[in-house]
Amino acid sequence: MLVTVYCVRRDLSEVTFSLQVSSDFQLHNFRLLCELESGIPAAETQIFFLERILSDEHSTLGSYGIKEGDVIVLLQKENVGSRRALSLPEIELGGVAEPGTSSARQHHAAQQPRQPSALHSHRLGSGEKTSSFGDMDNPALIRSMLLSSPHDLSLLKERNPVLADALLSGSLEAFSQVLREQQRDRALREQERLRLYSADPFDLDAQARIEEEIRQQNIEENMHMAMEEAPESFGQVAMLYINCKVNGHALKAFVDSGAQMTIMSKACAEHCNVMRLVDSRWAGIAKGVGTQRIIGRVHLAQIQIEGDFLQCSLVILGEQPMDMLLGLDMLRRHQCSIDLKRNVLVIGTTGTETHFLSEGELPSCARLVTGYGQDDLSERDRTNSIKQSRKDSGRKRH
Repeated sequence: MLVTVYCVRRDLSEVTFSLQVSSDFQLHNFRLLCELESGIPAAETQIFFLERILSDEHSTLGSYGIKEGDVIVLLQKENVGSRRALSLPEIELGGVAEPGTSSARQHHAAQQPRQPSALHSHRLGSGEKTSSFGDMDNPALIRSMLLSSPHDLSLLKERNPVLADALLSGSLEAFSQVLREQQRDRALREQERLRLYSADPFDLDAQARIEEEIRQQNIEENMHMAMEEAPESFGQVAMLYINCKVNGHALKAFVDSGAQMTIMSKACAEHCNVMRLVDSRWAGIAKGVGTQRIIGRVHLAQIQIEGDFLQCSLVILGEQPMDMLLGLDMLRRHQCSIDLKRNVLVIGTTGTETHFLSEGELPSCARLVTGYGQDDLSERDRTNSIKQSRKDSGRKRH
């Protein structure tokens, strides 16, 4: 099998090479083979795989789970400093915890050894002391460790896009500058926190800020519990859409049991040739999450769902982003059931079933960030929004 070795020498220079080895190749033989390729004496090397150190010299590579195409990290021992360990929160991940780190899990983890991250301290072997994997004061080493750990890199991209952009820019100077700025901001916040806790207890301003910090800590704890107990709540839920036809024109209709009426946009009504039936005497204003102008009403129209032709009335809105919305009036009239277990809409009056559309089949207006009625934000827009919110948060803290 062909494996890739990512090597960091004592002088922080990096080299990558590939080795053709078998799965029953023992670790000490693999270490000697790496010595020939890297020039680093085997006695000075430490080998890491999947964020854990490989220490049993007589175990085979296959017993460690190494397989074709895997990446192995090799460090010179002098790169492992004796100072404090570098952990993910220390490089500013915005205080967001991973699912599985609630208080209950942390208490359980305190009783059992935890598999550390590539940026956490590692146990060097049985009976040996724990040393830091990286040096907090060395941006070059921090950068190399992040690049060698796909897991930590993905977390950094998600929770600290500013630092991730600097990391992936390829410029050590840019990465160092952003890292130093974030470390400095974090130190200032810590100093401010200590100042507040030592302030006059009768200082109303200081007490108000302490109260706000406690409130924020409670919010963080609540979020951590939610990530543990209901991680799916942090994902985007696909709305319920079905395929249907009006006057032979194929549409994707939004099924909304919370809407009082079945509605259609003006553009869709013109496309389906039902504008000629609109009764403008029913014009007005529709109120809900927002307000929209009602052009009028089609008193009786036919919607084709699968092989059924169902009668309903349509309220025509002027600025509706979605083509059609099936409201409670139509769902009640035809005794429809929303079966989320089987992901189908059941027409009670006929027994017909139609599947809800998958996320990839949804219309563009349904791929939203915070509810319907907004356009998609591009990845760049989202990143800029995160950057601005972090800047605003920093200003408020100071």
